[in-house]
Amino acid sequence: MIPAEQPAASRGRAATGYVLGTLAVSALVYALDQCSKMFVERSMQLGETVPVLGDWLQWHYILNPGAAFSMGEDHTWIFTAIMAVVSVGILAFLPKVRSRPWVVALGLVLGGALGNLTDRLLRWPGFPNGHVVDFIHVKHFAVFNLADCGVVVGIGLIAFLLLTGREADGTRSAGTGRGQEGGG
Repeated sequence: MIPAEQPAASRGRAATGYVLGTLAVSALVYALDQCSKMFVERSMQLGETVPVLGDWLQWHYILNPGAAFSMGEDHTWIFTAIMAVVSVGILAFLPKVRSRPWVVALGLVLGGALGNLTDRLLRWPGFPNGHVVDFIHVKHFAVFNLADCGVVVGIGLIAFLLLTGREADGTRSAGTGRGQEGGG
């Protein structure tokens, strides 16, 4: 075996590990989201509110045809298309990822996007206008779900990584004055 071949093989295994890690984070977010929605649908009536921490945190079961704060209720199909494009874009980008923080960030966004996309495709009133199950209500804020949490936290982490110069390939931007991130 030529010595130069070993690093290439090692890089291939590492790339597969990052892809699988992202898919594992995504699958966890997706499963938690879908299981929590099924639980809410089976244990609550539409419109029902259950206090969790007084009136500061409640479970409030609604079906949301729009986006955040129920915006765009008449254009549900647009959100379906956006979530599909985001999901495909992340999957296409995954082979370039060589950073654990990017694995987590992209996995959170992908799992959340797929969770809400599933609702848009399979829930009432049907493809591609299905309504998203929302149930987490924080006082003076919107009603949302775990998929929304994954997307928001993931995008926040991506913004942080970009602002601090951490590239998805494991390097740092030239402006940060640092070299390799080392996959962490």
